[in-house]
Amino acid sequence: MEPADRVFSVAQLTQQIRALLENEIGDVWVEGEISNHRLHSSGHQYFTLKDERAQIQCVLFRGAGARLAETLRDGQQVQVFGGVTVYEQRGNYQIIVRLVQPKGLGSLQARFEALKRKLEAEGLFESQWKKEIPRFPRVVALVTSPTGAAIRDMINILSRRAPWLRILVFPVRVQGQGGETEIARAIGLLNRAVEIGLPQPDTIVVGRGGGSLEDLWNFNEEVVARAIFASEIPVISAVGHEIDFTIADFVADLRAPTPSAAAELLAPDIAELRRHFDAMQKTLAHRVGGVIEQHARVLELTARGQLRSEPGRQLREAEQRLDDLEDRFDDFAEQSLRSLEENLMGKQRTLERYRPGQVLAETVHRIELLQQRANHSINQRISHVFEQLVSAEKLLQSLGPDGVLQRGFSLTLDPNGRAITDAGKLKSGERVRTKLARGEFASVVE
Repeated sequence: MEPADRVFSVAQLTQQIRALLENEIGDVWVEGEISNHRLHSSGHQYFTLKDERAQIQCVLFRGAGARLAETLRDGQQVQVFGGVTVYEQRGNYQIIVRLVQPKGLGSLQARFEALKRKLEAEGLFESQWKKEIPRFPRVVALVTSPTGAAIRDMINILSRRAPWLRILVFPVRVQGQGGETEIARAIGLLNRAVEIGLPQPDTIVVGRGGGSLEDLWNFNEEVVARAIFASEIPVISAVGHEIDFTIADFVADLRAPTPSAAAELLAPDIAELRRHFDAMQKTLAHRVGGVIEQHARVLELTARGQLRSEPGRQLREAEQRLDDLEDRFDDFAEQSLRSLEENLMGKQRTLERYRPGQVLAETVHRIELLQQRANHSINQRISHVFEQLVSAEKLLQSLGPDGVLQRGFSLTLDPNGRAITDAGKLKSGERVRTKLARGEFASVVE
């Protein structure tokens, strides 16, 4: 046997195996049956996940186990998610489980999401299709299992809160294959209740008690969703517990968190209604009694008054009062007209005193005089400015270069056109130009 280049310790080999498993395999989903389940006092759970050909150890620590909806048990078919590793003290490879769900839940959840997206795209969930639930229904139909706790709770609540209600129970299977067909058929028949000899329901409640996703699956089937949407009678979906949501909840006209809550939403409390009606009765009686009492006093006064005993006299007195009112009206009208006439005459006298036409003519005359004065002043100012401008022009001509040249002076410029004021800056042979009053000439410096 060849000598080994390197000899591993047990710990070193185990560590390498562990690193290999964690790096190459890592996190995985594994499906199998639970066996040898053990809940430790620490809260951690240990079990074996097996199938027909193999098995693997699993550990579910307390923190992850607290999120489980139900307790794990032997024989349960599950899917677990976690990381493959090695427990070095025993040399066993195992899965550190972080999630546990019933077998097949992943595919069911995918079907649920796919159907939800499809129906939502078709508009079956939109609020514009939701029908209003009657405030005081007379006939309520319950589409559910006839033997479950949900039907007993709903009937008890409806009977207690609204004993006048007529309750129709349409028994169907709410779990297992074929249940969805029975639910859809029940909704369709209740919409034709009169044709089959039943009273027409005001509201339909479709529901059942709580359970797993598989238990509630009948209410996630497309045939049930379309039956609810097609129903002309308002439908309340009451499936499972408050945390459970099904496709039926999204399509229904109203979603109740539980079947009991659906019954409470449907039926107003009879005790509360009685208190309300008693208060209305007292208010109505008080108002009607007041009206009757007032009319009774009027009748009593009429019966005892002179209108009954001497109607002719009452009529004559009424006519006389009418004549008095007419005379008072004539006096008032005449006095008002006289007051208006005096007021108008006073205003006319005031107007004549101020003579607005004359005042206006005087104002126009003053404006014309002011305009003439302004025109005269402006013309004088313009003449004065023009004279100043002419004088300045003559002075400029006298003092400017042309004026100086006219007096016999000359201007000598260098080749760049600059005036020469210092002969010492000139160079021999440099050409210069001299301007006179009339003409100019060039010369060379020597």
